[in-house]
Amino acid sequence: MTRNPVKLIPADFSATPSLDSVPEVAVVAELGEQHVDAIGVLVTSDGTLPEGIDLDREAQSFAGFDAKPGTTLALPHASRPLIVLVGAGPTGELDLAGLRNAAAAFARATSRFGRIALRVPSIGSADAADAAQALAEGAILARYRYRELQRKPKDRPLERVELLLDGADRAAASAGAEHGVVTARAANISRDLANTPPGHLTATDIADVAVALGARFGFEVEVFDRQQLIDLGCGGLLGVNSGSAEEPRMVKLRYTPPGDSSGHVGLVGKGIMYDSGGISLKPSDPMHLLMKMDMGGAASVLAAFTALRALDATATVTGWLMCTDNMPSGSAYKLGDVLTARGGTTVEVKNTDAEGRLVMMDALALANEDGVDAIIDIATLTGAALMALGPSLAAVIGNDPTTIGLVKAAAAATDEPVWELPLERKYRKQLDSDVADLSNLGGPYAGATTAALFLAEFVGETPWAHLDIAGTMQSDADDAWRSKGATGYGARLLIDVARGFQPAK
Repeated sequence: MTRNPVKLIPADFSATPSLDSVPEVAVVAELGEQHVDAIGVLVTSDGTLPEGIDLDREAQSFAGFDAKPGTTLALPHASRPLIVLVGAGPTGELDLAGLRNAAAAFARATSRFGRIALRVPSIGSADAADAAQALAEGAILARYRYRELQRKPKDRPLERVELLLDGADRAAASAGAEHGVVTARAANISRDLANTPPGHLTATDIADVAVALGARFGFEVEVFDRQQLIDLGCGGLLGVNSGSAEEPRMVKLRYTPPGDSSGHVGLVGKGIMYDSGGISLKPSDPMHLLMKMDMGGAASVLAAFTALRALDATATVTGWLMCTDNMPSGSAYKLGDVLTARGGTTVEVKNTDAEGRLVMMDALALANEDGVDAIIDIATLTGAALMALGPSLAAVIGNDPTTIGLVKAAAAATDEPVWELPLERKYRKQLDSDVADLSNLGGPYAGATTAALFLAEFVGETPWAHLDIAGTMQSDADDAWRSKGATGYGARLLIDVARGFQPAK
């Protein structure tokens, strides 16, 4: 990547180190004890114990292991491999999310080892492919750490995972595991980008990353610089960028399936590389440290594209990454300024910290011009979504029940949960302006909804769902498959929606 010479970046720095650290995952007929350092055995809290477990329920309980989800117990052993019991909860409640979380718990409990194996005595009613995918995802996602800027990383990378699914179709499980490696890799790419410090990943840098990923994973990339954005009339992105010493970039991604397309879906990602709040400067509190992740929406869209060819996606998918930082300076846009979006809509700026919707309005207009069948946008958009739903649920809002339904189904399948908030049209008047077509800020209440109503002005009648991931973009601590730091939320969800997208009939 071409870099500003004043940036003190190590010569071997990579914005996507996870690309070169993907572990091998194999579904095996029997565990190769000589090839692994630790073997986990899934244990439910009821029913018969798996064969080969010497400790009965009473002995396990005495050792403090009750087989609740997320619990583990390492059994002392004179030689390798280490045996670890992994709690899975009641048999009747074990689902794909439970399998994913169990694999995550085991992978973390054995973090000092590079080669591990997990035996799953029963997958219940789950499909073998889905079960293996969930297990692969759980192990890979849980062992993720951002180590790129550490000279001596403390954590050992995961090298190999063996999965033994008793009684399951091995061929189907192998295919599922391969799928899980692809989706977990995508999520970790998204995490890499969001965890990278803003001085190491500018708008021009992420455009360079997109070009490299497109060449590697089979999608087209078109990069638009400042002059091209001026020619396109993208006043939102240009306005937010006006206070920055770094150039803006719009990055357009395009995946075309090899055969007939099942439909055309547009993905729009907010890419604020660092958000100071602009003239409406944020208070100096810990939230400032997280503002390098304000491009998490763009990161998840870009990462999702890396999986489409490998998973034989049948839909045409176009993405728009709207990338800039939002900085205060003598040239920064100001409260009271009026910006003109692509298509001519004028917007009065009432708060420069409501910048995400301004950069996204241009992309939404362009998506409509591209003739997509549906639009899904994803953005770390509002603190209101975080306050309403906390850090475990993203908000989904939209104008079309079918498109929202696709997002909800993908959220359930990937354990990237969402909760639908209303697109309450009576609040639209809060966005009225005395000098422009609308303003970029509503009233003091229902901020997630009024932000979505702003976006809806540029969506028009196109089926649309909006994901507000302000709460789910990062985790303060390891939590199931979510590793501390950027979660990569949205990458796997978007893959699930996009790969087989079909427009409503």
